[in-house]
Amino acid sequence: MLIVGERINSSRKSIARAVEAQDAAFIQNEARTQAEAGADYIDANAGGFVGQEADYLKWVVENIQAATDKPVCLDSPDPAVIKAVLPLLDKPPMINSITLEPVRLEGLLPLVVEYKAKVIGLCQSEAKMAETTEAKVELAEKLTETVTAAGVPLDNLYVDPLVYPLGINAASARQTLEAVDQIMKRFPGVHTICGLTNVSHGLPERKLINRTFLAAAVARGMDSAILDPTDKQLYSSLKAALMVMGQDDYCMEYITAFRQGRLT
Repeated sequence: MLIVGERINSSRKSIARAVEAQDAAFIQNEARTQAEAGADYIDANAGGFVGQEADYLKWVVENIQAATDKPVCLDSPDPAVIKAVLPLLDKPPMINSITLEPVRLEGLLPLVVEYKAKVIGLCQSEAKMAETTEAKVELAEKLTETVTAAGVPLDNLYVDPLVYPLGINAASARQTLEAVDQIMKRFPGVHTICGLTNVSHGLPERKLINRTFLAAAVARGMDSAILDPTDKQLYSSLKAALMVMGQDDYCMEYITAFRQGRLT
């Protein structure tokens, strides 16, 4: 399971304050803590600073790289911002994210190819954001065809079927899980990912919902997630789910996490 650590996002008030105040120690600690907790990529988002996003994102990336050798996931829908930051990176990044919307696709896909980046592809086109299982799979197919035709290896594509808040769409989790199952079976070699916390937005006891959805997603074949790796209960559910699904040889990852005090 590939984990993208989500905590360095300017939608969080503490991150926005740290970025605005240029508090390098705070950002570096967030990056280091997530890396130590098991993140494979560290998400970097400065989208809350309209008009200054590129400059702030450069600063965030520099501090992430000063704190850890984990690669960065550049999180912006703006191709110009991504293009401005890419030359600063020490390692091939993940880009979050492309869609089938022409402006975004045409602006970002050449950069994915040039920098040999992994890329998150949202099941979203100019005409629609996929809500049903059928629409999610249809757009996933178009994403795989478009991305691979441009020269991106299928192994570098992470399809996000888009789970919506259950408080708004009670069927969204089920439809997303069904889409994950079909996508992973129909397009061997592709990956699936999601922004986990979307599913619980606006509901009480959000962490319980997140844990439950994550375990169900692992059971359907989802092999990556954008989440908070420092959440011990969430991390515990993930390790247990991977073990139950036979993705942890001899249960060694689970046992190691237990010995490290990571489970709760």
